[in-house]
Amino acid sequence: MTPDIVFNPAISFDEKAIALFQFQAANNPVYQRYMEAINCDPNKVRQLSQIPFLPISLFKTHSMQTGLYRPQVVFSSSGTTGTNTSYHYVPFVELYEQSFRTAFEQFYGPAQNYCVLGLLPNYLERSGSSLVYMAEKLIEWSGHPQSGFYLYDFKRLDQTLRQLEAAEQPVLLLGVTYALLDFAERFPQQLRHTLVMETGGMKGRKKELLRSEVHGILKNAFDLEQIHSEYGMTELLSQAYAKNDGLFQTPHWMKAVLREEDDPFALHFDTAKPATGALNIIDLANIHSCAFIATEDVARLHPSGQFEVLGRMDNTDIRGCSLLAI
Repeated sequence: MTPDIVFNPAISFDEKAIALFQFQAANNPVYQRYMEAINCDPNKVRQLSQIPFLPISLFKTHSMQTGLYRPQVVFSSSGTTGTNTSYHYVPFVELYEQSFRTAFEQFYGPAQNYCVLGLLPNYLERSGSSLVYMAEKLIEWSGHPQSGFYLYDFKRLDQTLRQLEAAEQPVLLLGVTYALLDFAERFPQQLRHTLVMETGGMKGRKKELLRSEVHGILKNAFDLEQIHSEYGMTELLSQAYAKNDGLFQTPHWMKAVLREEDDPFALHFDTAKPATGALNIIDLANIHSCAFIATEDVARLHPSGQFEVLGRMDNTDIRGCSLLAI
């Protein structure tokens, strides 16, 4: 499986997914052990609904590599201890760049159309963040002299936004949720040319709020009709985007699937009406790790293929890992 195949919309999603599954089933030792533990014979997998999804927590305890390679970059999550940190070993960082650039342009157009402002303080304060890497590249590709990161310097961010708004410059303000809320509280203002995109992430900094509550606060503070959202994680190389009401859309090489919370093997790919369950993600850009991931999020899947993230599953640290305990 090559990136040219993954990102080729002329090839059906199912065809690409089955081919990638067979490749990973033959070359990913952790995935192989998981399938043995659940009595799945990869040779009998013929359709999408038969593919097993790997618990995402295994990225915390195992080296998730398909094939033998030395990673060019290792992305890591913001766990508070080593046991809570996920690692994603990426052999070619260009693959990640191609994935997020193609997806961003699909939904928003080229980065050079914007001045890109990053408000990602806690991510910048550690190394290995895939979100920071993406933001750095969007800032670079934007080519605007005022694009950049703004850490905790809310006053400078406020001044920059006011200057850009006065110039009617299209702006992408990409921020972690708690930092956007802090900025909105201290510097409310009318934004007419700025797209505000929250990436999630409270991390104990504030009381947990529903996405609708967060968006309501930000809409009021900035006099906006919509707040945009990005859905991504360390274990994925692709992102979904929501332009309104928290309804995420995936690029054509990524797919949301529901599973029953009490039965991880009961899957729902297509729904005639909105349905709720635990969220699985197929990310075909994950060529060299695992493309079929059972996340710890609860979601509502719509007939259109869009999904809403409703929250986290209970006791997520306990689920899914025990079959591969070493």
